[in-house]
Amino acid sequence: MNQPTKILLQTTIPFTEDDWHIGRFSQLHALLAAEPGFEVTARNRDPIGAPDSVLSALDASDFDQLWLFAVDVGDGLTPEDCAAISRFRKRGGGMMVTRDHMDLGSSVCTLGGVGAAHFFHSKNLDPDPSRNKADDTQTPAILWPNYHSGANGDFQQISAAAPVHPVLADPDAPGGVIRHLPSHPHEGAVGKPPADPTARVIATGTSQATGARFNIAVAFERSPDGGRAIAQSTFHHFADYNWDPAAGAPSFVSEPPGSGLAGSVEAQREVRLYARNIAGWLGGRGAA
Repeated sequence: MNQPTKILLQTTIPFTEDDWHIGRFSQLHALLAAEPGFEVTARNRDPIGAPDSVLSALDASDFDQLWLFAVDVGDGLTPEDCAAISRFRKRGGGMMVTRDHMDLGSSVCTLGGVGAAHFFHSKNLDPDPSRNKADDTQTPAILWPNYHSGANGDFQQISAAAPVHPVLADPDAPGGVIRHLPSHPHEGAVGKPPADPTARVIATGTSQATGARFNIAVAFERSPDGGRAIAQSTFHHFADYNWDPAAGAPSFVSEPPGSGLAGSVEAQREVRLYARNIAGWLGGRGAA
């Protein structure tokens, strides 16, 4: 009998009601848990200041995938956590690592391989200096990287890089490709680490503020150095609030939400298919 694929959905902050705790990703949790062959655990990290009891021993666990929502301000992972997560991928574990604007989630920088794909404001800056400038100017307190793909609750049109990666495959869409993901007023920055031949940008978006093209996702293929992985530009592609603003957001979210996603059955279907595709691909399904 086949063993289930065990997925850990994990934030980098302890539970804080007025923040992006793991309960704010409940729709993703329910979606993946309903998929045949998946067993999903969702948790917040232990208190800041000491190694997390699960992350610091992840390589010795029976989890097959880590979906890491880096919602911290730079202190969410200890060196012990990062070392164990890196060993987890080295032993073949699949990873989806996402963050947000500016330095939000910058504790992921030291994660083996995948961390290098995330560019921040004060750590691991985008190697293209022309990109280190504000894109979204509607929220002045949030500095670059902050690509404006639209309002929370709306959706953006994305472009799949050729050849189309399996996580973007959609047999029911024109061209067979996922075209829409949730939008967000200030997405973070990701890119291919120059020295990693297993990585490539697989999807890009377009700023609604400046027209700039920016990277949505970077995929890492399985290799002797580790399992499959995805670096995603913002955790808002998976948050309840972005899938349905009625779910609510922390009080510090000041931008008015949109309703475009709620009004598009097709975009809703694609958003959920993208999440299922990631889980399937990280678990070894699909080509590439």
